Amino acid sequence: MKFYSGLTIFILSVIPVFCWSQEIQIIPKPVSIEPQNGQFIFKKGIKIGYSNDSIREIATWFMTKFNRPTSLEANLQKGNSGEIILDVNSPKNPELANEGYELEVNTSGILIKANSKTGIFYGLQTLTQLLPPGIESNSNQQIEWSVPCVKIKDFPRFSYRGMMLDVSRHFFTKEEVKKYIEEISRYKFNRFHWHLTDDNGWRIEIKSFPRLTSVGAWRVPRTGTFGSADRKAPQKGEKANYGGFYTQQEIREVVEFAKGKGIEIIPEIDIPGHCMAAIAAYPELSCTKDTNTRVNAGNKFSDWFGNGTFKMNVDNSLNPSDEKVYQFLDKVFEEIALLFPGKYIHVGGDECYKGFWEKDQGCKDLMEKLKIRHIEDLQGYFMNRVKDIIKSKGKKVIGWDEVMEGGMSNAATIMFWRGWQAKDILPMAKKGGYKLIMTPTNTNYFDYYQGDQTIEPPVYASLRLKNAYSFNPVPPEIDEKMVLGGQSNLWTEKVENFRHAEYMTFPRAWATSEVLWSPKGTNSDWNDFIKRVEFHMPRAEMAGIKVAKSIYDPIVEFKKIKGELWVELNSEVPGTEIYYTLDESMPDQKSNKYSTAFFIPLEGTPNLRIRAFRNQKPIGNLLTYNVELLKSKMK
Repeated sequence: MKFYSGLTIFILSVIPVFCWSQEIQIIPKPVSIEPQNGQFIFKKGIKIGYSNDSIREIATWFMTKFNRPTSLEANLQKGNSGEIILDVNSPKNPELANEGYELEVNTSGILIKANSKTGIFYGLQTLTQLLPPGIESNSNQQIEWSVPCVKIKDFPRFSYRGMMLDVSRHFFTKEEVKKYIEEISRYKFNRFHWHLTDDNGWRIEIKSFPRLTSVGAWRVPRTGTFGSADRKAPQKGEKANYGGFYTQQEIREVVEFAKGKGIEIIPEIDIPGHCMAAIAAYPELSCTKDTNTRVNAGNKFSDWFGNGTFKMNVDNSLNPSDEKVYQFLDKVFEEIALLFPGKYIHVGGDECYKGFWEKDQGCKDLMEKLKIRHIEDLQGYFMNRVKDIIKSKGKKVIGWDEVMEGGMSNAATIMFWRGWQAKDILPMAKKGGYKLIMTPTNTNYFDYYQGDQTIEPPVYASLRLKNAYSFNPVPPEIDEKMVLGGQSNLWTEKVENFRHAEYMTFPRAWATSEVLWSPKGTNSDWNDFIKRVEFHMPRAEMAGIKVAKSIYDPIVEFKKIKGELWVELNSEVPGTEIYYTLDESMPDQKSNKYSTAFFIPLEGTPNLRIRAFRNQKPIGNLLTYNVELLKSKMK
C-alpha cells in the first residue's frame, strides 16, 4: 500500500461504506479531526512498516499490544510499505514540532507520520483509541477488528504535561510505578513527577548515605486517619517495618521504561522542610539534632491555623547555617543527577517551618553575616545554594512557589500550587521573570475527594471532574509565554494502595491531559468531553485500570433559608434523572423525581436517600444522609 496526497479510496465495491464518526472519541482531543466514509478492516498477517530503526522499538510495542487480543499475527517489516505505515518525516514538518503527528486511515490502510519517535508513539496511542475496547484486553476477543476512516493532525499546546505521584506517604512498588507511567502515557502526558522523599519516608537509595533507606525508608505501622491526633507517634522500641525504597538499579529500570513511553521523570527531593525521614537517619542535619526523631507514622506533629500559617512541633527542616548540610546535599544530588537523565530536579521548598531556625544561634549568626533581617530570606539563601549545587550537576531546578518568597533566582522554574494566593503569587512570578508550571490546588490536586462526601475518602476539600476540566493554565495575572505547561498531583496521605491511586487519578487525569494538549478553549465544551469520558471508562476497565464513577453521583447542596434546611440536587452528566426518598425506602424510578429544591423537616425526619438514574436504570452510587448529618448542615 502507498499513500499519496489526495489519495482516492477505491475499494468501495469490496468493503461496505459506514460513517464511523460517532466512534471517534479521542482524549485528549486532537487539533483537527476529519471523519471520512468507511472503515479499515484488519486481516490476519497484516504488515506494520516502519521507516527507520529509530522507531522499531515503538513499532514492536504496538505489534505486541495489537496481537495479544486480536490473534491476527501482525508482523513488522522495515520500509514504507504495509497495511500500517509508521514514517518519520524527512525533512521535518515544522508544524508538528517534536511531539505532533498526522494519522490517516482509509479503507486500504493506515499511515502515521511524525518528526520523532515520540510523535509516532502518540499517533499509535490515538490509533489504539480508534480500535474497539477489546484492544485493551489480555485475552483473545472474537470480534471484527476495524477502525473508522479519518484524517487527524495533532500537536500539543504545552510542552510540559505532568502527573505527580507521592510515594513517600505510602510506598508503591517499582511495578506499580511503571504501571502508573504506562497509564498516563496513554493520554499523552510527557512528565512524571516522582515525589520521593518527605517526612514519612525516604524512597531512593543513596549509596553515600545508606541510613537514608535503612532507617529513613521505614516507619512503624499505623491505621486510622492520616494526620489525626488519635494516630499515635512512634513509641520507644517499636519496630519500624512499614515502607520500602527503590534501589538505584530499580530507578534506572523505571527511567528506561518511562523513556520508552515518551515520559521524562522529574525526581523530587523535598527540602529544606518535609525532611523528617532524612533527619531520623542523620539527626545532625537539623538545628535541634534530636536523636529521638523518628520517621513520621502519619501522626499529627504540626498545628495549622486558619490564616494559612502553621507550627511544627517536631523539627523537620535542614539547618541552613551548617556547611555539612550542603556537603550532604552535594553528594545526594550527585547520585540523583546520574540516575535521572532529564534536565530537571525538583527541590521542594514548600511549607518549611522556620521556628527552629529563629531559635538557632548558627542561623542567627548567618543572618547577621548575610545582613538579612527576615527569616524567609534565609530560605532564599539556602535554595540558591541548592540551585548552584544542582547547576554544577548539569541540571535545572524546579521548586514549589514558596521558593520565590525568599528571593530564589529565576534560573529556577516555579511550580505554582497555592491557588488561593494567585493574585499575590502570580504577579510576583511575572515581575521576577520566572517560568511556571501550573498546578493549582482548586483544579489539580487529586487527593481531594471527587464525589459525594458521604462515600468518598474523608479529605478537607472537593475536586469533581468538571472542576478539573475547568483548569486554566494561563490565568489573567500572567502571560502565556511564561507558562511551560501544567501538572496534576496525587498526594497519598489517604491513598494506601495502588488501586486507590488509580481511582483517584482517573478520569480526572483525562481532564488535565486535554487542557494541556488540546487547543485553547477546547475545555469549554463539557458535554462533548463527558461523552468521551463515558466512552473511555469501559476501555480503561478492560485494561485493568480502576476508574472512579463519581461523575454519576448527584451533587448535593444544602441551604439554610429562614431557619429551614433546603436541598438542591444537580448532576455532572447530561441525560440523568435524580430520585430521592425521605421515608426509609430505597429510591427508584417511582420515587420522588427531583425537579426543584425541596425542604427537609428536621424533627422526626428519616434518612435522605438519593440516586441518579439513566434509561430507567440506576447509575452511580446510592447516597444516604442520616438525621445527624442533616442537622449538622444547619449549624
